[in-house]
Amino acid sequence: MTKVELEVQGKPLILETGLFAKQADGSIIARYGNTVILATAVAKKEEKEGLDFFPLTIDYQEKAYAAGKIPGGFFKREGKPSEKEVLTSRLIDRSLRPLFPDGFYRETQGIVSVLSYGEENISDVLGIIGMSAALGISPIPLEFPVGAVRIGIIDGAFVINPDLKETAECDFCLVVAGTEDAVVMVEGGGLEIVSETTMLEAIDAAHKEIKRIIGLQKQLISMVGRPKTSVTPPVINTELLNSVSNLALANIKESITIPDKLRRQDTLDAILKNVITSLNTGETDISKDIASVFNALEKNLVRNMILEKGLRADGRKPDEIRKISADVGILPRTHGSALFVRGETQCLAIVTLGTSEDEQRIDALEGESKKTFMLHYNFPPFSVGEVKPLRGPGRREIGHGMLAEKALKAALPQKTDFPYTIRIVADILESNGSSSMATVCGGSLALMDAGVPIKSPVAGIAMGLIKEGDKVVVLTDILGLEDHLGDMDFKVTGRR
Repeated sequence: MTKVELEVQGKPLILETGLFAKQADGSIIARYGNTVILATAVAKKEEKEGLDFFPLTIDYQEKAYAAGKIPGGFFKREGKPSEKEVLTSRLIDRSLRPLFPDGFYRETQGIVSVLSYGEENISDVLGIIGMSAALGISPIPLEFPVGAVRIGIIDGAFVINPDLKETAECDFCLVVAGTEDAVVMVEGGGLEIVSETTMLEAIDAAHKEIKRIIGLQKQLISMVGRPKTSVTPPVINTELLNSVSNLALANIKESITIPDKLRRQDTLDAILKNVITSLNTGETDISKDIASVFNALEKNLVRNMILEKGLRADGRKPDEIRKISADVGILPRTHGSALFVRGETQCLAIVTLGTSEDEQRIDALEGESKKTFMLHYNFPPFSVGEVKPLRGPGRREIGHGMLAEKALKAALPQKTDFPYTIRIVADILESNGSSSMATVCGGSLALMDAGVPIKSPVAGIAMGLIKEGDKVVVLTDILGLEDHLGDMDFKVTGRR
């Protein structure tokens, strides 16, 4: 067994390998106080034929025994992932996914299991660190190690990795993940009394600790790390690029400026179909190669149009917001309702008020608790013109719902002033980017329509980024296209 150790906020952070799960490509036991997690990473030996994306799955799971408990319910064993497990899986995924090299298309799975749960409130952060270290010592080609901390502020002072009790006292709390050179992911929230300057100082303070944690991972990798799988970056066939450009470049340029999302996509699909028909005439099917080149051309044109001309696909300037409209009280039998529309994104938000009997009971490793405010987000396939079977809420729906719930929770009245259980359901009826932020706006309106005495209205917007070398353009209120082809999706919510 190999072990490395670093003191963080007065407690040892320990990474161990060589004893548990030795048949995984990478396996790490991460300890901090009484909290222990096992992180494992495995990649298939061969690529699945036809893949042109990186099939990564991250799963975080909490074992009831970690807190000395037996699961509730009839079966007395862990069932489907809880909301917290889903949200933490997404947190770890977001921190690591951008750092795999282009061209690595092997199915890869990372599993974080909580083996012992203390009061440190760090199993999610420890999951990011442990998974980064597990990938780091494995042959799987993660390009840079990732560190993470939780940071809060209590009585004006920053606290790194606040425990459960301290977290409840924080004016704000963030999880920050990053490499040695840059911050990769920020998630959290807080009270309006915290200034933007303080928020930036917190991210900077968190990054200083992240660099130390990455140093610990590098120390372990230097001791037991295995050679990395070589990856050949995808290379665009120059001859094919010229052929597609000659046939389609002018038409793509014209089509990417069509403001209507579906008409723009239908037009681009028709151009691609014609190009494939013209060029895919040999014995070997090259339709996927043609589509790849076509998509690369589209991406470059959209990004260059923004960088060089300051013009976006729907004709807006970088700092312009799409047309907004809203209506309230539109459903006769609901307690509160609102329709919020921003461009081609629509959210129907419904508020229902209940009694204490309607509170949600949560049985978690931290103990039992009750929840008096819930926001449930639904993203039906018709909202983007697709056909899919309806199942239970997916990870994305749970994640977006919690994001909007966190934004609105800070504006709610105290229970002593308004003793109702509150549920918001957000049904996305149409989507072209920022549907979670439309949920914040629609939810705020529906709360007011229901007569909930919120402290003040809350709004949200998705910010984007296009960066090529020294050229940087920040985008306000991004489209789905700009989310897909851009370099950042940063959702920000707040009151005035």
